[in-house]
Amino acid sequence: MRNLIKLAGILLCTIVFCSCSKKAVTNGFSLENAEPVGEMELMYATQFSVEYYENDISLVTVSDGEKYLLVPENEAVEEIPNNITLIRTPADNIYLAASSAMDMFFGIGAEGNVRATATLERDWALSEVKEAMANEDILYAGKYSAPDYELILSEGCGLAIESTMIYHKPEVKEHLQRLGIPVLIERSSYETHPLGRLEWVKLYGLLTGREEEAERLFSEQSELLNSITQSGSTGKTAAFFYISSNGYAVVRKPGDYVSRMIELGGGEYIFSPEELNVDENAQSTINMQFEVFYSEAAMADVLIYNSTIDGGMDNLSQLTEKNSLLSEFKAVRSGDVWCTDKNMFQQTTGAAEVIRELNLIFTGEAEDDMEYFYRLK
Repeated sequence: MRNLIKLAGILLCTIVFCSCSKKAVTNGFSLENAEPVGEMELMYATQFSVEYYENDISLVTVSDGEKYLLVPENEAVEEIPNNITLIRTPADNIYLAASSAMDMFFGIGAEGNVRATATLERDWALSEVKEAMANEDILYAGKYSAPDYELILSEGCGLAIESTMIYHKPEVKEHLQRLGIPVLIERSSYETHPLGRLEWVKLYGLLTGREEEAERLFSEQSELLNSITQSGSTGKTAAFFYISSNGYAVVRKPGDYVSRMIELGGGEYIFSPEELNVDENAQSTINMQFEVFYSEAAMADVLIYNSTIDGGMDNLSQLTEKNSLLSEFKAVRSGDVWCTDKNMFQQTTGAAEVIRELNLIFTGEAEDDMEYFYRLK
């Protein structure tokens, strides 16, 4: 009997030892058993959130339902659910297919974390990005829809950041993941507040270990915006548009971040959701028959021509050549027609500066040639 008791004790100790040994082997961070210790403070962004855990671990949740667990490179982690993507931080050799995010990486000094882009050098308006590509510090690795997988792998890509355009090419995302490259789909373009788009810089700071730089950049822009909005509305109405190759007037949707910029700058966007019967699709623009555009926008105090698509123009004559009816618009007759520079859309970190220039336009204090807008004469 004593021998049986002794044997049972040995077996019990063995089981306990094995259990403890197994726990030691897998003794890493477990999301299932962990409790968050805080969350990222966001002022304007609504398309993502971040929960903080111990040991610099974070859980990022994006509004499309995707979740990303950010874990430092040397931190052990237990198996995580299949619906959560593991990203090791600081993320390095990033393939950045979402072009609107590039300026934020440069803005916080994290351009060294970006190794490849999906935009050709000639298509960048940002001089520092063009220079980095000319020096091969950043490489062109193919369009988002047809990336150069061999190049991306050879450069040791630790993360691919895609825009929502990747939804049209799900096989690309799946292939990157099969190659062991985590894919983060950013949705800053869905933010309706201009500083909501910029606030994604906090996520990129978290990914690259540049949280302080990101917070400082965002705070500077927030303070500038607050100083602009204190003066309120000027009562000036404005239309933001371009003329397509088939003659349509293409305008921004009311309520999107461009129309919000106009309103924050003291203007009033001349189109309303009710008049345009705006739907909820992902498109940021609406095609209007020119006759409808004329009836809605002819009396706008200010016209702003979006040069992103056709490269812009130099004078009013080039504008009215697109449609002779433009010569009858109030803003054309008064000379209050402005054109965007291409960097307005690529220089995401300058959101408050864009709003400041809009404010100068609406108050009549603008110079004819500024950083983001220039007057057509």
